[in-house]
Amino acid sequence: VQLVESGGGSVQAGGSLKLSCVASQNIYSRNGLGWFCQLPGKEREGVAAIYTGNGADHYDASVKGRFFVTQDDAISTIYLRMNDLKPEETAMYYCAADTHYPCSLTLVGGLYNYWGQGTQVTVS
Repeated sequence: VQLVESGGGSVQAGGSLKLSCVASQNIYSRNGLGWFCQLPGKEREGVAAIYTGNGADHYDASVKGRFFVTQDDAISTIYLRMNDLKPEETAMYYCAADTHYPCSLTLVGGLYNYWGQGTQVTVS
Protein backbone atom coordinates (compact mmCIF):
# COMPACT_ATOMS: atom_id res chain seq x y z
CA VAL A 1 0.00 0.00 0.00
CA GLN A 2 1.52 3.31 -1.08
CA LEU A 3 -0.80 6.05 0.25
CA VAL A 4 -3.27 5.84 3.14
CA GLU A 5 -5.58 8.69 4.07
CA SER A 6 -7.37 9.22 7.36
CA GLY A 7 -9.04 11.97 9.36
CA GLY A 8 -12.26 12.42 7.47
CA GLY A 9 -15.56 12.74 9.24
CA SER A 10 -18.59 14.92 9.78
CA VAL A 11 -18.36 18.54 10.78
CA GLN A 12 -20.67 21.52 10.89
CA ALA A 13 -20.26 24.38 8.46
CA GLY A 14 -17.52 26.69 9.64
CA GLY A 15 -15.74 23.88 11.41
CA SER A 16 -12.33 22.34 10.80
CA LEU A 17 -10.82 18.97 10.00
CA LYS A 18 -7.28 17.74 9.55
CA LEU A 19 -6.66 14.96 7.05
CA SER A 20 -3.56 12.79 7.10
CA CYS A 21 -1.86 10.85 4.33
CA VAL A 22 0.85 8.35 5.17
CA ALA A 23 3.04 7.50 2.19
CA SER A 24 5.54 4.77 1.63
CA GLN A 25 9.05 6.17 1.79
CA ASN A 26 9.80 5.73 -1.92
CA ILE A 27 6.64 7.70 -2.74
CA TYR A 28 7.05 10.40 -0.12
CA SER A 29 10.65 11.47 -0.46
CA ARG A 30 11.27 14.41 -2.81
CA ASN A 31 8.01 13.99 -4.67
CA GLY A 32 4.91 16.03 -5.30
CA LEU A 33 1.98 15.03 -3.12
CA GLY A 34 -1.48 16.42 -3.59
CA TRP A 35 -4.94 16.49 -2.13
CA PHE A 36 -7.97 16.13 -4.35
CA CYS A 37 -11.70 16.12 -3.73
CA GLN A 38 -14.39 14.31 -5.64
CA LEU A 39 -18.06 15.14 -5.41
CA PRO A 40 -20.59 12.46 -6.32
CA GLY A 41 -20.86 12.13 -10.07
CA LYS A 42 -18.05 14.57 -10.75
CA GLU A 43 -14.37 14.37 -11.56
CA ARG A 44 -11.65 14.74 -8.97
CA GLU A 45 -10.51 18.31 -8.45
CA GLY A 46 -7.18 19.48 -7.13
CA VAL A 47 -7.23 21.19 -3.74
CA ALA A 48 -3.60 21.53 -2.68
CA ALA A 49 -0.16 20.24 -3.53
CA ILE A 50 3.19 20.12 -1.78
CA TYR A 51 6.69 19.25 -2.91
CA THR A 52 8.23 17.32 -0.03
CA GLY A 53 11.76 18.22 -1.14
CA ASN A 54 11.43 21.80 0.12
CA GLY A 55 7.87 22.25 1.38
CA ALA A 56 6.74 24.47 -1.48
CA ASP A 57 2.97 24.39 -1.78
CA HIS A 58 0.15 25.48 -4.05
CA TYR A 59 -3.60 25.79 -3.55
CA ASP A 60 -6.74 26.03 -5.58
CA ALA A 61 -8.11 29.57 -5.36
CA SER A 62 -11.28 28.35 -3.68
CA VAL A 63 -9.43 27.12 -0.59
CA LYS A 64 -6.46 29.48 -0.39
CA GLY A 65 -6.26 30.99 3.07
CA ARG A 66 -8.52 28.34 4.58
CA PHE A 67 -6.74 25.08 3.77
CA PHE A 68 -3.12 24.38 4.61
CA VAL A 69 -0.95 21.47 3.50
CA THR A 70 2.02 20.49 5.67
CA GLN A 71 4.47 17.63 5.92
CA ASP A 72 6.20 15.54 8.56
CA ASP A 73 9.29 13.94 7.09
CA ALA A 74 9.89 11.76 10.16
CA ILE A 75 6.75 9.74 9.47
CA SER A 76 6.39 10.26 5.69
CA THR A 77 3.07 12.01 6.16
CA ILE A 78 1.37 15.02 4.70
CA TYR A 79 -1.61 16.76 6.22
CA LEU A 80 -4.44 18.93 4.98
CA ARG A 81 -5.81 21.29 7.57
CA MET A 82 -9.21 22.49 6.43
CA ASN A 83 -10.75 25.50 8.16
CA ASP A 84 -14.08 27.24 7.73
CA LEU A 85 -15.50 24.28 5.85
CA LYS A 86 -18.52 24.78 3.63
CA PRO A 87 -21.34 22.32 2.89
CA GLU A 88 -20.38 22.29 -0.80
CA GLU A 89 -17.00 20.89 0.22
CA THR A 90 -18.63 17.63 1.22
CA ALA A 91 -16.70 15.10 -0.84
CA MET A 92 -14.34 12.19 -0.83
CA TYR A 93 -10.81 13.49 -0.35
CA TYR A 94 -7.88 11.69 -1.91
CA CYS A 95 -4.15 11.89 -1.46
CA ALA A 96 -2.00 11.36 -4.55
CA ALA A 97 1.65 11.35 -5.56
CA ASP A 98 3.31 12.73 -8.66
CA THR A 99 6.67 11.08 -9.10
CA HIS A 100 7.18 12.17 -12.72
CA TYR A 101 7.17 15.96 -12.27
CA PRO A 102 7.46 16.33 -8.49
CA CYS A 103 8.29 20.03 -8.46
CA SER A 104 5.38 21.07 -10.64
CA LEU A 105 2.86 21.43 -7.77
CA THR A 106 0.20 20.67 -10.33
CA LEU A 107 -3.45 20.30 -9.35
CA VAL A 108 -4.22 18.26 -12.45
CA GLY A 109 -5.20 14.82 -11.27
CA GLY A 110 -4.22 13.09 -14.48
CA LEU A 111 -0.57 13.89 -13.83
CA TYR A 112 -0.52 11.96 -10.55
CA ASN A 113 0.46 8.32 -10.74
CA TYR A 114 -0.29 7.02 -7.23
CA TRP A 115 -3.57 7.38 -5.36
CA GLY A 116 -4.91 6.53 -1.95
CA GLN A 117 -8.32 5.07 -1.23
CA GLY A 118 -9.84 8.32 0.00
CA THR A 119 -11.48 9.58 3.15
CA GLN A 120 -14.99 11.03 3.33
CA VAL A 121 -15.60 14.57 4.54
CA THR A 122 -19.17 15.64 5.24
CA VAL A 123 -20.02 19.25 6.06
CA SER A 124 -23.55 20.02 7.18
